[in-house]
Amino acid sequence: MINHPVGRSAQPAPDAPALPPTAALRPTAPRTAGLGGAVRAGGAIPLALPARPARILVLLAAFVCAACGLVYELELVALGGYLLGDSVTQTSVVLSVMVFAMGIGSLLAKGLTRRPATSFALVEFALSLTGGLSALALYCGWAWLRQPHATLIALIAATVLIGLLIGAEIPLLMTLIQRIRREHAGRAVADLFAADYVGALIGGLAFPFVLLPALGQAAGALVTGAVNAVAGAVVVLWLFRAEPTPRARLLLWTGCGLVLAALGLAAACTGVLERAARHALYGGPIRLVAQSRYQEIVLTGGPPDTGSRTPLKLFLDGRLAVCGPDEYREHEALVRPALAGGPSARVLVLGGDGLALREVLRHPAVRSVLVVERDPELSALAHRDGAYDALTEHAWDDPRVRLVTAEPMGWLRSTPDQFDVIVSDLDDEAAHGKYRSREFYGLAARRLGPNGRLAVRGGAPDGVLWSSEAGLAAAGLDAVPYQGVAPAAEDCGQAGPAPAFLLAGHAAPALALAPDAPAPRSFTVDALRGTAARLSAHRPSPLPPPHSLIGP
Repeated sequence: MINHPVGRSAQPAPDAPALPPTAALRPTAPRTAGLGGAVRAGGAIPLALPARPARILVLLAAFVCAACGLVYELELVALGGYLLGDSVTQTSVVLSVMVFAMGIGSLLAKGLTRRPATSFALVEFALSLTGGLSALALYCGWAWLRQPHATLIALIAATVLIGLLIGAEIPLLMTLIQRIRREHAGRAVADLFAADYVGALIGGLAFPFVLLPALGQAAGALVTGAVNAVAGAVVVLWLFRAEPTPRARLLLWTGCGLVLAALGLAAACTGVLERAARHALYGGPIRLVAQSRYQEIVLTGGPPDTGSRTPLKLFLDGRLAVCGPDEYREHEALVRPALAGGPSARVLVLGGDGLALREVLRHPAVRSVLVVERDPELSALAHRDGAYDALTEHAWDDPRVRLVTAEPMGWLRSTPDQFDVIVSDLDDEAAHGKYRSREFYGLAARRLGPNGRLAVRGGAPDGVLWSSEAGLAAAGLDAVPYQGVAPAAEDCGQAGPAPAFLLAGHAAPALALAPDAPAPRSFTVDALRGTAARLSAHRPSPLPPPHSLIGP
């Protein structure tokens, strides 16, 4: 998709003398010179189709190229957020650099308009090869090199190169349209940009809804590259085949074949390369890989009774989300205090990996549990892998459980239901603070019953914890901070402070444990209250401002 003006109109000046009828019908022979058969400006080029269908075919090529170009752009945006984190920053970098490079490419294309068909073919072949291989090359380099700065430089370099090539498309397509039939520049630009923008719409919708879930980033980019190459070949090697010399046509056919062969070879090797890269990245055997429209889900290792030397681990977009030997410490600390000290018949769990759900179901007083998870691939993980299902203790098979596939914050806005307990087991790091914002806490507070409790992750005991408490206070809730148990570095390689949590209600809840549930393995009531006293002693006064969706 291009967002810049094209060159000067080729329309004759209004006061130019009209040609006599015989002159208007007289053909103008093109003057060929060198590779590509250059022609005079306004020279006639024999076409494989009459003018009207030829013009439609060029507009269709613009449509296809715009769709492919936006797929490349979105693929780089998604890959940047996945490989480097902080998707807001990566999106801003990719989009701004891409638009800048497109402008430079448009300027550079002015030197290619003497042989527009040949130049367009070369641009499309280079673009299809660069864009098609970009996802696989960046992913493998990130996995093996383990250098974030090098990955960022490579991402920017790929963005610049792809942007330059995309920027060169519209000036060349505009020249080809005017070679077919001279017309008013405004009408030609309107038709060309309409095809370009509609193609961008189709590419933008196809990426998250078709290519990403069906093929994944690497294979989706390769397929897009092949389509791009074919579109360039159809326009040049068939419709404008009279422009290049026979030798140039042979070279272009050879180049197209080599590009398609390279993309096909990469597609054939994609599975092997991805498995090797994932093994280098995650370590241990890969049990399961699933690519949803939201994230890449990777399950590695296994329980000791299966003979695995590495523990069962769940990675979401490359981040360790669950480590089998350690996970119970976090989920016990998050859930157990919330299920004590009040009614707990109706429970809402936000986040669907099944581990917080397991802890909820340990309480006999729970009569129904509603789980809201946006990614169906994550909630289906236990049904696809027996070891992970065992880790959840088959929680999804409990008749008290009902699953809703929806974005949690949007679902909270639309439901009228009330709950005794709400447990938020959402990945706030991936959501950039969305699930610790005052807006989220306000929506959750509206869903709490009169004596309801809300349990949320507070992160590390630093400023984020206190801004989360300020957000709960802004929603009208009193919160008690406390800590769980630090992860064991020898099991999962993640040494660090114990994670902090917040238990909130319309009145300040007491930290306790339900007497009718099994005792937790990782803490006692006294230990829990001790961490709360230590954190409260270090609470800043006043609290920092709460995080907001539109705030800093």
